[in-house]
Amino acid sequence: MTRENVSPRQLLGTVVAVQANFYRVQMDEVVRSKESEIIAGFSSLSPSSLTPAPILLCTRRTRLKKIGQQVMVGDRVIVEEPDWAGGRGAVAEVLPRHSQLNRPAIANVNQILLVFAVADPPLEPIQLSRFLIKAESTGVDVLLCLNKCDLVSEQEKQQINDRLLAWGYQPLFISVQNHININQIATYLQDKITVIAGPSGVGKTSLINSLIPDINLRVGEVSGKLARGRHTTRHVELFEMPTGGLLADTPGFNQPDLDCSPQELIHYFPEARERLAAAHCRFSDCIHKDEPDCAVSGDWERYQHYLEFLDDALSHQNQTNQQADPESSLKLISKGKGQSQYEPKLESKKYRRISRKTQLQDLQELYRESED
Repeated sequence: MTRENVSPRQLLGTVVAVQANFYRVQMDEVVRSKESEIIAGFSSLSPSSLTPAPILLCTRRTRLKKIGQQVMVGDRVIVEEPDWAGGRGAVAEVLPRHSQLNRPAIANVNQILLVFAVADPPLEPIQLSRFLIKAESTGVDVLLCLNKCDLVSEQEKQQINDRLLAWGYQPLFISVQNHININQIATYLQDKITVIAGPSGVGKTSLINSLIPDINLRVGEVSGKLARGRHTTRHVELFEMPTGGLLADTPGFNQPDLDCSPQELIHYFPEARERLAAAHCRFSDCIHKDEPDCAVSGDWERYQHYLEFLDDALSHQNQTNQQADPESSLKLISKGKGQSQYEPKLESKKYRRISRKTQLQDLQELYRESED
């Protein structure tokens, strides 16, 4: 990780966890100068003069709160008034972010490590595709990792590999239990901030425990009834890798929300991007569903996934538009004296009282039927 353009006398660190109104900040390498001042990041000094970087529990300066500056996990921050003995400090400034994820809320992420299992629970293509689309929408690199490869045959692994290559991804097959390709993953994570994500029960927490043996996170079992894992991660936290880099465990979830626009969705499919690069649709606003002369619609495997996700994106767009337009769900009621206010619209005829005339007609109809 490169050092930011700040004064050499400023103390830099990375926020590794947020706890209520406190921030755990892992400080950069710290040295002590001849004047007994704490100075961070002098690259000209020899490694022997460096001391292990501590973690300080910091508050946020009132000035940052007043200007609405949020402090996120992964933020690079300047810390003032460090109390090295007490392990305390204050976040004085948040440096510019080069990336930001909202769910989970992490800044300066370099890549997403997407973990799935090839068995126990079984690999579900539509679920994997949904996670891949969500990861692609963040704009950061995606590394696909398939755990429990020891539970399937070599032929099955080859079939899965060929299928995902057609999707545009080169998967890495691992087994946490048998320690297969774990060192290779550590190489990919070195000197980067990586978010590990995937459905519950695929071995994310076990993988972190294998990569960072000292943290001993709690591991959940796979539910036999649902063939899905039980959620064990409750909050976002960055853990330091022994080989360098930071790894973020995220709360597990089975169906990530797709909140992109219908026009953006197609660009999150690598195989569709190749088609769009080779040809153009007739219409500039084509959503690649029923339009003629579409360059994307065709016989690629995930096209049906795209159509399903497109319906979700269109539904999300409609809901967003309705929330933005109060008249779509509210009606304007006049209150007299030139005043008016919005009230919720009731569903048509659902809450309307049946008129006495209609009730009488229904009774007469029943009476005639009983006589017949």
